[in-house]
Amino acid sequence: MTAITNADIFADRRRRFLDAIGPGAIAIIPSAPVALRSGDVEFIYRQDNDFYYLTGFAEPESVALFAPDSQEPFMLFVRARDKERETWTGRRAGIEGAVADYGANRAFTIDELDGVLRRHLDKVDRVYYPLGANERMNARILELLRAAQAMRPRLGTGAHTLLDPRELIHEARLHKRPEELAAMRAAIAISAEAHKAAMRTARGGMMEWQVEATVDYAFRSRGAAGPSYPSIIASGPNAATLHYINNDREMRTGELLLIDAGCEYSFYASDVTRTFPIGARFTPLRRDLYEIVLAAQLKGIEAIKPGIKFDDPHDAAVRILVEGMCRLGLVKGPVEDAIRAGAWRRYYMHRTSHWLGMDVHDVGLYRVGGESRTLEPGMVLTVEPGIYIASDDAEAPEEFRGIGIRIEDDILVTADGHEVMTAAVPKTVADIETLTTSAG
Repeated sequence: MTAITNADIFADRRRRFLDAIGPGAIAIIPSAPVALRSGDVEFIYRQDNDFYYLTGFAEPESVALFAPDSQEPFMLFVRARDKERETWTGRRAGIEGAVADYGANRAFTIDELDGVLRRHLDKVDRVYYPLGANERMNARILELLRAAQAMRPRLGTGAHTLLDPRELIHEARLHKRPEELAAMRAAIAISAEAHKAAMRTARGGMMEWQVEATVDYAFRSRGAAGPSYPSIIASGPNAATLHYINNDREMRTGELLLIDAGCEYSFYASDVTRTFPIGARFTPLRRDLYEIVLAAQLKGIEAIKPGIKFDDPHDAAVRILVEGMCRLGLVKGPVEDAIRAGAWRRYYMHRTSHWLGMDVHDVGLYRVGGESRTLEPGMVLTVEPGIYIASDDAEAPEEFRGIGIRIEDDILVTADGHEVMTAAVPKTVADIETLTTSAG
């Protein structure tokens, strides 16, 4: 497995971004800010995805400046080399490394940002900048923009329009290129091993966090950066809570364990959910519910191909879910009436799909011109229907209460259909029971 390190890949991304910005504009893309965990202890640093997508630069306190009209269209502002600080926190690229190793046409220290930006703001009409979480950088850029606007009557030129660059970047990120798919396949292969290890080892009497440790070990021991989101290890009634992450309950043999866990590799995420009986086979009732969700998921996946709408897999999955809910008495039929009435949302309250890429809920528009977006080759989305019945749901038949089931796969839209990228993760009843009843 190889991380995305080819300088030509990042250079190509920058060329396309510079073309999208066009003449008469600059784009300012900041790195992610450092965040404190507690006291003076920082969270492990994770670079902003848009910044990394364009630069390949993972250090904090950095800014990328894109200037299509300049002879130096890609500039990086980075931390200066500092021998004393590097003794504590590791070697920095510095301005020399920013040019030699990351392809910057020119580099400056971060302290020089304001002066350089002023010179560029005087020469352009439009500025692309993503107002967002970095409040200090937001204030800094807005103050520079106000100063440029104030000088415009005297100079006859200067920035007067602030635009958001994220739609330009996110449209590019939505359409995955070969190197991105390779990174995602690496993340998915590692996640598949983690899920299979969990199925083999989960047993009654263990704590949920012990299974989480098994999953985390599988991620890190195979070269992943770690989880791409907090792992959900939800046993028994906890599985009816969609984003349960406490992972602190003692598990019982035979009850269902829902694991929603995926790793990150080379800045790309995987996202996989499986539900299985702990150290046992499915009981008849739980198997009935499970096979309804599985049939809905397969129907949703079957719908995926170029030209369909993003909402189509959801609609296909919902129909199968509602048919099953009506058959088991969770929802009153007929099926068409139940779908229209929306009573099924009590037990299936989320959408079936989301984009996947550098973010686990990745960027990209879901609707274009008010209509559900048309799928195109190179897009990657999840398909993840479920049924969730709270343990205190007085309206549900008692035997179904406290059960949650979700099955999730990562799907690539191909030129002639789709590819289930997570096919190596078992999900048929027979394949799952082969692992859950193994010696561990």
